[in-house]
Amino acid sequence: MKYFIAALFFTAIQTGAQTHFEQGEICFKKQQYQEAKLLFEQHLKQQPNDLNAVEYLGDTQSHLGNWKSALQQYQKLKERKPTVAEYCYKYGGAMAMMAKESNVFKALSMVSDIKSAFEKALALNPKHLGARWALIELYIQLPSLAGGSEKQALRYSNELLKISAVDGYLSRGHIEEYYGRYPEAEKQYKKAIDIGNSATTYQKLANLYKNKMDQPEKAKQLLALYNEKNKS
Repeated sequence: MKYFIAALFFTAIQTGAQTHFEQGEICFKKQQYQEAKLLFEQHLKQQPNDLNAVEYLGDTQSHLGNWKSALQQYQKLKERKPTVAEYCYKYGGAMAMMAKESNVFKALSMVSDIKSAFEKALALNPKHLGARWALIELYIQLPSLAGGSEKQALRYSNELLKISAVDGYLSRGHIEEYYGRYPEAEKQYKKAIDIGNSATTYQKLANLYKNKMDQPEKAKQLLALYNEKNKS
C-alpha cells in the first residue's frame, strides 16, 4: 500500500510540475480546445516568442471557429518564418474560412490574398498536398467572374495525381461530383479505393451513392464491404 501511495504522490508532483504549454498540449490532443486555448495564452504571456505555442494557439482557435484570432497567430508565424510552407497554408486556410463567413463583397476582396498564401505554400513546398486541395476548392467554389475556373481546379488535381495517386483520384472525383457528373465521380472514387483501400475512399463513394445518386442501399453495402475487408 505504501508503494501505491508513493506512486500516486510522485504522479501528483509530476502533474503539478507540468508547464502551461504541456497542459495545453494534453488538452489539445483530448480535443478540449477551450481549456487548451487558455493554457496556451497563459504560456505565451511568459514566452511570447515560442512559435510552437503560437501555432498551437492558432490551431486551437481554428478548431473553435475563431478564424480572425487564428489568422492573427498564423500571421505571426508567417512573418517570423516566411519560408515555412505550412504557415502560409494555415494562414490562407484561416483567411478562406473568414471569407466564407463574410458578406460577398468582403469575401471577394480577400480572394487574391487567399490564393497568394496557398500559392506561396506550394512555391515553398511543391509537394504540399493541402495547398493543392485548398486551391481546387477555391477554384470550383468561386464564380467565374471572381476567378473561379474548373480548368485550374483540374490542373491542381492532375498535379496531385503525380504526387499522391489517392489524392489525385479523390480530388478529381470531388470536382466531377461538384459539377454534377456523378457517374464520372463514381469512376474516380473507385480508382481511389483500388489504390488506397482506406476508410476515407470508401466513405467518399458511399456519400456519393447516398446523397447524390439516391442509392442508400448501395452505400450501405459498400461500407459493409469495407468493414468486412478490414476486420481485425
